[in-house]
Amino acid sequence: MKQRELFTKTIKENPKDEKSINAQLLIRAGFIDKLGAGIYSYLPLGLMVIENIKNIVREEMNKIGGQEILMPSLHPKENWEITGRWNVEEMYKIKDNNLGLGWTHEEIITPLVKKYTSVFPKYIYQIQTKFRNEPRAKSGILRGREFLMKDLYSFHTSESDLNDYYEKVKEAYFKIFKRCGLKEKTYLTLASGGAFSSSFSHEFQTVTDAGEDIIYICKNCGQSFNREIFESKCECGSTEFEEKKSIEVGNIFKLQDKYSKLFGMDNIVMGCYGLGITRMMGAIVEVFNDEKGIIWPKEVAPFDVHLLELDTDASEIYDNLQKEEIKVLYDNREKSAGEKLNDCDLIGIPIRIILSKKTLEKDCVEIKKRGTDELELVKIKKLTEFIQNEL
Repeated sequence: MKQRELFTKTIKENPKDEKSINAQLLIRAGFIDKLGAGIYSYLPLGLMVIENIKNIVREEMNKIGGQEILMPSLHPKENWEITGRWNVEEMYKIKDNNLGLGWTHEEIITPLVKKYTSVFPKYIYQIQTKFRNEPRAKSGILRGREFLMKDLYSFHTSESDLNDYYEKVKEAYFKIFKRCGLKEKTYLTLASGGAFSSSFSHEFQTVTDAGEDIIYICKNCGQSFNREIFESKCECGSTEFEEKKSIEVGNIFKLQDKYSKLFGMDNIVMGCYGLGITRMMGAIVEVFNDEKGIIWPKEVAPFDVHLLELDTDASEIYDNLQKEEIKVLYDNREKSAGEKLNDCDLIGIPIRIILSKKTLEKDCVEIKKRGTDELELVKIKKLTEFIQNEL
């Protein structure tokens, strides 16, 4: 894509009404636009990142047998009255229509599965827009009133089968976090079941100073506990813990027969497995940034390389990279070198390529990886091979 044709533009100053790093950088870099508290538009660059995260999630869910569907956001009152959750504070309701905007989908998926199958196990997931009447709509896209989430629901005829699949989902989630760059900062954390389950659950908590949650990590065995259920002694016997701020990017629950029984599914136990797509995007920015801007991990970045032309024409290089299916943002704008370099750092694409009169004299381009200070000259004829080896 040619940057001159890009729909959005960068902003020099932080928005005055945003305190979180993720919102400040994403708005300044032209990834999102704020419509209201907890409500954002995802602009071309932002949507590219979202789609990359969604594709990673799809691949890992499909590998463990998941089948993707899409359920409605509008839910009839009757379904929620069956579970007694119609009057919870999280639900946005439409007056006079007995409809609500879904903040979760147990009430919809359970009767749907009952209607269409009697053969189990089944693993059904969706990636969908959620709505939550969030009184604390702050922290940018980490806590919104409208957000994207992946819900996976599993249906089993035995507790042991549920337990086996539960472990598979744990492994799949850590594969997702690894591909998105978050694995080293993310802990499997013991937590309460909340509004979903009467038993314990597991949260995936990403450690960052921007986090609203507090977790306690055992210094002996590494087990992590949410503050809600924390006790002064770990199961391993240790009483030494490290306190960390964190962001909950995913959660998994064993629902047992709580919902299946209410909808007339006898002898069926369920699991539910949530993953915040937009929240993960925000968490990535909170973890990977510096004073210059965002530093996107490779697999979620909107482009592979950012090509800057300085006082010369780089269109031939752009065309050659495009032919090799390398995703390029080509800065062909009539801007100063300083503006281009600053925008490049702010947007945060993993590899910067500069073609200037100076490098052209050596038949080279200058390569710099985002987040490092090292510069490297690469022969133009070797550029495609070099980039392919880096991806």
